[in-house]
Amino acid sequence: MVNEYAPLKGIKVVDWTQVQSGPSCTQILAWLGADVIKIEKPGTGDPTRNQLLDIEDSWGIYYLQLNANKKSLTLNAKTESGHKVLTELLKNADIFIENIKPGAVEKLGFGWEQVHALNPRLIMGTIKGFNKGSRFENVKAYEPVAQCSGGAASTTGWNEGEFNVPTQSAAALGDSNSGMHLCIGILAALMQREHTGEGTYVYQSMRNATLNLCRIKLRDQIMLDNLGALPHYSVYGKPGYKWGKAIPRTENTEGGQVIGWCYKAKGWETDPNAYVYIVIQDPKKSWESVCTAIEKPELIDDPRFDTWQHRQLHKEEMYAEIEDYTKNFDKYELTDKLGKAGVPVGPVIDWYEIENDPELNSDGTIVTINQGGNRGEYKTIGLPFTMANYTPDYKRAPDLGENNVEILEGLGFSDDDIKGMVEEGTISEARGPKNAKPEVQLNF
Repeated sequence: MVNEYAPLKGIKVVDWTQVQSGPSCTQILAWLGADVIKIEKPGTGDPTRNQLLDIEDSWGIYYLQLNANKKSLTLNAKTESGHKVLTELLKNADIFIENIKPGAVEKLGFGWEQVHALNPRLIMGTIKGFNKGSRFENVKAYEPVAQCSGGAASTTGWNEGEFNVPTQSAAALGDSNSGMHLCIGILAALMQREHTGEGTYVYQSMRNATLNLCRIKLRDQIMLDNLGALPHYSVYGKPGYKWGKAIPRTENTEGGQVIGWCYKAKGWETDPNAYVYIVIQDPKKSWESVCTAIEKPELIDDPRFDTWQHRQLHKEEMYAEIEDYTKNFDKYELTDKLGKAGVPVGPVIDWYEIENDPELNSDGTIVTINQGGNRGEYKTIGLPFTMANYTPDYKRAPDLGENNVEILEGLGFSDDDIKGMVEEGTISEARGPKNAKPEVQLNF
């Protein structure tokens, strides 16, 4: 482990964020070596500390997975002393990130113009639901709001049956994705400051982060505008389907000119994730590889499947032919067999398997952190990329207000000042988790 090369060593971050979008950004900064001070509401802290609880006297795993390696400062910035504390923090910081409700930082006197005047080298980052100037600018946004307004939900799901409804992805396209996008902007701003000597303002909307991951849907919309139909969509060739002005839902297709689909594997009757995803590429040679691998060489020159266009028109029949083979082998056997034949294939891996995967647990993808207390060790997804000369030193998440005294003394406040802040409600005493053992109903 080489930590003397921490990329953000010496960088100070004031983290006024909560729940997921902002903390996912500052979590990466902390793992890259930045000194991250998380500002939390006195007495209660980040809402996720006490949400979705699973262990007695333990902070929620939701909180722990997004706030490791940070310091916690409880602070009410509305009081005179709280305003002074935040002012002093920002004077000495490199980065200030916030995702509190629209208009709140400006009302408290910590908007971009105010903090830039206070510290011209400070970089400020903001996550909000929508762009500045948007007709939705003052609307509070949550994950589903971002996915619906960002074009993800309208294209996810099925086009027929009772589940033909806009559907959000389980991936955090609005939350963690927004944090990752903001992190890119913050790192770019740090490099820019090396040239200009000044900080800048990085504004990230959850809607734009979602739109960026959905950019190929704009490609499809433009194609639909020009062609009136999309050959690479599931509904293409279905009798009676009427194309509208907007692109339909993508169902389980790959989304490009290749044909991808999820096929049943051995055990699918009892295991909802006993499936593999197989991609059939355009060239005839690729189709030949598939047919040979599934032991059906007679399909190579079948006129229903001999070209990409024909395979698109006869998808359902092709799926049936392939699945007739895949149902005989488990998903890992299929991945091995088809992978060796040069066919793009992958098993559908559920989260129990991921949690216990020996490779992911040994290569740094899943890391184990010792939180202590009743929680003990817990797992989380670590830094999502690797660096040849640096590995994060993964540390526990802080208790609520755990670093109050350390931070305030570092800013020059005396013991009497700190006691006074507690008395007036500017800060709260540091405390650990205190909750009853959660109960769930297993049988209904």
